[in-house]
Amino acid sequence: MTIHKEGYRSLLYVSIFLAALNILISYTLPESFILQKVILSISVLIFIVVLQFFRNPSRTIEINDNQIIAPADGKVVVIEEVIETEYFNEKRRQISIFMSPFNVHSNRNPVSGIVTFFKYHPGKFLVAWHPKSSTENERTTTVVQTKNNQKILMRQIAGALARRIVWYLGDKSTLTQGEEFGFIKFGSRVDLFIPLDAKVLVNLNQTTVGGKTVIAEFNS
Repeated sequence: MTIHKEGYRSLLYVSIFLAALNILISYTLPESFILQKVILSISVLIFIVVLQFFRNPSRTIEINDNQIIAPADGKVVVIEEVIETEYFNEKRRQISIFMSPFNVHSNRNPVSGIVTFFKYHPGKFLVAWHPKSSTENERTTTVVQTKNNQKILMRQIAGALARRIVWYLGDKSTLTQGEEFGFIKFGSRVDLFIPLDAKVLVNLNQTTVGGKTVIAEFNS
């Protein structure tokens, strides 16, 4: 198990704050041994929680050009037919994965291909399960064309706690299925918009593993 590169700065800031807090308590209340132990215990717990949030497990990816794999660890909260209005302007199947603060938050490419469209949208920070979070929250939109000329749209969405979206791609980027394309801090959501004729292989409330769970298969 390794720590994701996006966590180094956050862990440093948390460590400095917790160390300063404990030093301050020890200096101002030198005889309050019980309080010092309580604060120290809480500090260790907070550090462990933040540390596990930035864990970055190594995963072996089996590339399959006919499959769409999960872009994130989490839970499937939406499977529905919608009209996607930002790029396709047509009906698509939307599949949304909600990431809690306890999930791994690295985002992985659901398919291999070329980025044909990318856009960052500043916006609100509604809770990730809010119906309007997909169109009003801070987010990124990426369209990928596979070598089989299939197109999918993936969208990183910030939530109430997630105040920073990180992405490692741009227009014309070449993506490999299963590799990292971004990171969202402290819980949020990833939407996929796939062709209507793709066969969906997940169910509502199903737990997904990024880079492992097969979300759907293209109609070959």
